[in-house]
Amino acid sequence: MKIKGFGGVFLRSKDIEKLKNWYEETLRISMGDWNGAIIKPDADNETVFSLFKEGSSYFPVEQPVMLNFQVEDIEGWIEHFEKIGVPLLKEPEKTEYGTFVWISDPEGRWIELYEK
Repeated sequence: MKIKGFGGVFLRSKDIEKLKNWYEETLRISMGDWNGAIIKPDADNETVFSLFKEGSSYFPVEQPVMLNFQVEDIEGWIEHFEKIGVPLLKEPEKTEYGTFVWISDPEGRWIELYEK
C-alpha cells in the first residue's frame, strides 16, 4: 500500500463567492458551480507534506495550514500580482529548493508559491 497523492485541500470561508472570484483572478484557478477545481499536476510536480512547530514563524501562528503551489515562471506571477494589486507579503526568497513568494487571500491566509 502507498499514498498516491493528496486528494484535495478544503477551506472554510465566510464569503465563498468572494473567495472563489479572488482565486480565479489572482491564481487563475477557475472553480465550478460546486465551488471547487481539479488541478492535475505536471509530471515534474512534487507535493510536500511537512510539519512545523506550533510557534514557527514561517507563516502566521494563528493560521493552522498554509497552501503552497508549485508554479512556472515565478517572475511572471510576481508581475501578475503587481498588475492586479496583490502585494507580496515579503521579498522573494531564493534557496537551494527554489524561489519562493508569499501572498495572502482576502481572509488573511498566507499562500506560498514556488518555482524549482
